[in-house]
Amino acid sequence: MTSRSTTASFPFDSFQKILRLERERGYKDTTVVGGLDSLLHRWASHIGEKTTDPLLATELLRKTYTRMAPGQRKEWIGKWLALLGGAENATGQQPDISPALEKGPKTVRTNLSPPLKSRPTKRTISSPGQSLESPVNKVSGVDSRLTPRLERLGVKTVRDLLYLFPRRHNDYSRVVNIADLVPGEEQTVSATLWEAREIVLGQSKRKATEAVLSDETGNVRAIWFGRQPYLVRSLRTNSRIAVSGKVELFKNQMEFQSPDYDLLDRVDSPLNTGRLVPVYPLTEGLTSRNLRRIMWRAMEQWLPLLHDFQSHEVRERLGMMALTDAVMQAHYPDDQASKDAARRCLAFDELFLLQLAVLMRHNQWQEGEQGTAIPEQSAVLSSFLASLPFSLTQAQERCLGEILKDMARSTPPMNRLLQGEVGSGKTVVALAALLAVAASGHQGAIMAPTEILAEQHFHTIARLLSGLARPVQGEGSITVYVQPHPQPISVGLLTGSTKASIRSELLQRASERTLDIIVGTHALIQEEVEIPNLALAVADEQHRFGVLQRAALREKAELSAHVLVMSATPIPRTLALTLYGDLDISTIDQLPAGRQQIVTRCVSPERRGKAYDFVRQQVGQGRQTFVVCPLIEESEVVEARAATQEYKRLSHEVFPDLRLGLLHGRMASRDKENVMRQFRDGELDVLVSTPVVEVGIDVANATVMLVEGADRFGLAQLHQFRGRVGRGEHKSYCLLLADDPSPEAEERLQAVERIHDGFQLAEVDLSLRGPGDFFGTRQSGLPTLRMARLSDQDLLKMARAEAETLLKSDPNLQDPTHQELAAQVSRFIGQVSGEIS
Repeated sequence: MTSRSTTASFPFDSFQKILRLERERGYKDTTVVGGLDSLLHRWASHIGEKTTDPLLATELLRKTYTRMAPGQRKEWIGKWLALLGGAENATGQQPDISPALEKGPKTVRTNLSPPLKSRPTKRTISSPGQSLESPVNKVSGVDSRLTPRLERLGVKTVRDLLYLFPRRHNDYSRVVNIADLVPGEEQTVSATLWEAREIVLGQSKRKATEAVLSDETGNVRAIWFGRQPYLVRSLRTNSRIAVSGKVELFKNQMEFQSPDYDLLDRVDSPLNTGRLVPVYPLTEGLTSRNLRRIMWRAMEQWLPLLHDFQSHEVRERLGMMALTDAVMQAHYPDDQASKDAARRCLAFDELFLLQLAVLMRHNQWQEGEQGTAIPEQSAVLSSFLASLPFSLTQAQERCLGEILKDMARSTPPMNRLLQGEVGSGKTVVALAALLAVAASGHQGAIMAPTEILAEQHFHTIARLLSGLARPVQGEGSITVYVQPHPQPISVGLLTGSTKASIRSELLQRASERTLDIIVGTHALIQEEVEIPNLALAVADEQHRFGVLQRAALREKAELSAHVLVMSATPIPRTLALTLYGDLDISTIDQLPAGRQQIVTRCVSPERRGKAYDFVRQQVGQGRQTFVVCPLIEESEVVEARAATQEYKRLSHEVFPDLRLGLLHGRMASRDKENVMRQFRDGELDVLVSTPVVEVGIDVANATVMLVEGADRFGLAQLHQFRGRVGRGEHKSYCLLLADDPSPEAEERLQAVERIHDGFQLAEVDLSLRGPGDFFGTRQSGLPTLRMARLSDQDLLKMARAEAETLLKSDPNLQDPTHQELAAQVSRFIGQVSGEIS
C-alpha cells in the first residue's frame, strides 16, 4: 500500500528522534501511533536512500518490531541509529535532542503520526503578583459557571486545583491499528474520520452520534449515546481523530461505545486519549473532558509557582522527584512507573507534614502547658475497686497505673490514649481515674460522640457505682460516698436532649464546682458550659471528634486539663503513631475472664432463611438477638429510614410471633432509653438497630448478632458489632449477611470470619482501606490524605524520622530556609478546622 506522502522527502530527523524516544521509553512500541511497523511500512522505499548501507537497511526492514523480544528491539534500534548516523559518540554521550524534547518524553509530531503524549508548555502568568492562593477563577477557562461547581469539589484556590488529584487513570497508552483491536481491552486508535451523523437507536428512539473511522488496516464504528449536537458539528469529515476505550462486538462488528476522543487537528497535546488518562472526581455540571482541559491549563500557567518545601538534598537522598514533576506526573503520567513514583513522592510529603504537625503539637504540649497534679488516692480507689463484682485484669491494672502516674505530675499534663476492644473494660479504668480526680477536689468530664453513647456511659457509671455507700440516683444525676472521702461524689448527664430545668441545674452546679463528674456529648464544649475546676477530660471514640474538639474540652479548665482519649477500635501501632503521635498509648490487650470466642459465619443470600430459622431457635431457648441494618451513608435520617423499613419487614413477614424493638439515632432520648431498658430486661426478643448499637449496649442474654448488608461495613465496625454478644455464659454467634458483595468486600467478610483478635483484624483492615474508611467516618481529625495510604509503613517511618531530625535543629520552623515549609504545615493543619463540624 502506498501513502499520500510518497512523493515527499524522507523525514530523516524525525525518524532519528522517534528511535531515540522509543529507546528512552523502554522499547514498548508506544512512541508512534500504530507502532513503528506502520511507520516503516509507509517509508520502506525511501529509508534506504538515507543510509550508508542499503543492504543492512533492507535486512532491518524485513523484521517485524511488534514480534521482537525487548532485547531484540534494543539491538534493532541500535543498528538503525548507527546506520542513520545517530549512534552514541566515543564518550558514550547521546547526541543532543531538540529543546522541545528536553522537557520530557513526548511523541514526535510528523505528518505520519500526531502526538498522543506531551507535557504542558510552561507559560508566564499574565499577572505577576498572583500566587497559588489566588481564586480558582484566575485559571484560564474557569468562568462564573464553573467556579461554584469546583467549590463543591473543595477547590477554591489554584493550589486546591493543582492538588485535586485523579481518583484513578484509564490506561489508553496501548495504541494499535484498527485491524489489531481486541474486544474488551482498553486501547487507542488514531484514524481518519470518514463521516459522522446523528442516529436514532431502534424502538427506544434514543439519539446518538455515530462515526466511522479508518486507517490503513481497516475501519471501525464509534458511537456516543445521547443527543450531542456539538459533537456532530465537531466531527468533520477527513479530520484526524484519536479514540480510546474498550471495543465491544455489536452484530459481529467492532464498535467503540462512548469512547474518549481527541481531535488531533485541533490540539497540540491530546488529553483524553493515547496515554494514562486521569479520571477526576466530578460534580453536576462538570464533565471529565472539561476538568482535564482546565487542569492542563492550570499546569501550563501556574505549576511553575509551586515552590518545593523540601530541600533538593532531601529529595535526592530519599530518591524522590521534584515537587513540580511529581504533581505533573500525578495528573498526566508518562507511564505507570512515573505515576507510581509521583504518588510515592506526594504521599511522603503528606505524611511528613502530618508528622511535623503532630510532633510540633506534642512538643508545645510538653513545654508550654501547666496542669494540675492529682495526688495518689489509693484508699479511695481501693474502696471503689473492692465494691465491684469483679476484679480488674492485669492489663486494666497496668493501664490505670500509667494514667495515675501521668496525673500525679502537673507539667506536662497527661495526654494519653486508652485503647482496647469492646468489652475490655476501658470505662471502669476511666471511672477510677475520674474518682481519683474528684477525691482530690477537682472535676472530671467524659465526652462521647452521640447522645446514646453518652447515656450509656452514664448508666454504666451508675451501675459501677451502685456497690458504694448510700447511692442516690435522680433524673440525670447520681451521688455516692466513697470511703474514706468525707464528701459525696456526684455525676451528671448533660446532652442536647437534657430537660431545660435539669440542664440549668447541672450547668450551675458545674460552674460552682459542686458537680464532680460530667458526662455528655459535644454539648460540653459549648460556650455556656463552664467547668472551671476541670482536671481530667476523657474523650470516648476519639476518632469521631478530631483534635480541635479535644482541645476545646481541655480548654474548659483554668489550668490545662489532663486528657485521656479512649478508642474501642483497635488501632495498629503504625496508624496510632500517625493519628495520635502527640499521645502516649495504653492498651488493654486482655479481655475479662469469661469472655468467649464468638462463632462467626458469612451467610450467602440463598441461606438467609436458615439464618432466620437459627434466630428463632435461639429465641426459643430464651436468648435474644441484635439485627443491625447497613450504614447506607453518613446520615442519621437515612439510617433511621433503613432501620424502620427493616423493622416493619421483620415484624410482619419474618418474625410476626416474636417481640421486636427498634432503635436508631433520631429517636427521642426517652424512647431510646425505654427500648434499651426493654431489651436489657428481656421484654424484647429481637432489637433492630442502626450502627449506634456498635457502642454502649451490654446485654448478657444476647447470643446472636445478625448484620444485614455486612459488606457495607469495615472490619473495625464488624468486629465491634460482634463484641456486643458473648457477654454472658451462653455460646454466641455473629451472622454476616450480604446480598451481592464485591470481591474486596468478600475478602473483608472472610477476614472477620477467620480472625477474632481485634488488633490483628485492624492490621488487615488498614491494608485494605484508607484511614477514613477504616474508622467508618471522615471526621477523624486528620487533614485529607490525598495520596498517602496509611499502609505505606516504610514512608511513614521515613517521614517521622525526617520530621524528628528537622525539629531537633529547628523546633518551631523559624529558620528562613524553612519559611515555605512552615507555611505548608500551617495550610495542612488548617484543613482540619475546615473538615470538622
